[in-house]
Amino acid sequence: MDTNVLPRLDMSDNETGCCPKFNPAGWDGRHLQFEDKLFVRAVTRGLLHVPINMGSVFTRVQRAIEDAGAEEADGYLVMSRDVSSTEAEHFFAVTREVPGEEMVRLSGTFMTRVFEGHYRHAKDWAHDMEVAAEAAGHRAKRVFMFYTTCPKCARAYGKNYVVGIAEI
Repeated sequence: MDTNVLPRLDMSDNETGCCPKFNPAGWDGRHLQFEDKLFVRAVTRGLLHVPINMGSVFTRVQRAIEDAGAEEADGYLVMSRDVSSTEAEHFFAVTREVPGEEMVRLSGTFMTRVFEGHYRHAKDWAHDMEVAAEAAGHRAKRVFMFYTTCPKCARAYGKNYVVGIAEI
């Protein structure tokens, strides 16, 4: 298993000019191994798990990542999880330090599973990730979701793929 390597995303398959079309091949049933993998950590606010300022936070962070030249070469990864009903944290994979942003390093093994459907199913998918980890003989320490496209692009592409990522 390669360390700190993400499955490739075809960034050129981008009909919307916003999010590239997601191909689930290579993402489902994978194990990702991180050793001091660098991420920008950002926090969003919400109301009963519904994000309020996600657009502005993601725009700010993405702009900072681009300005720093810290984008992943073959795609991107943003791991998100609700910390409470009013706060979520997001980890943006990067290749170098991003000035003005909170930087964290993650180490561990993560298992993935691809889901398709409306964002409201995320709670069920998180539970499915915990069950899948147990079935594989592990305990899910934390469960993240990688929302592969924004809602507008999910509508345009006709599919809303979400990757569940369980730290095991």
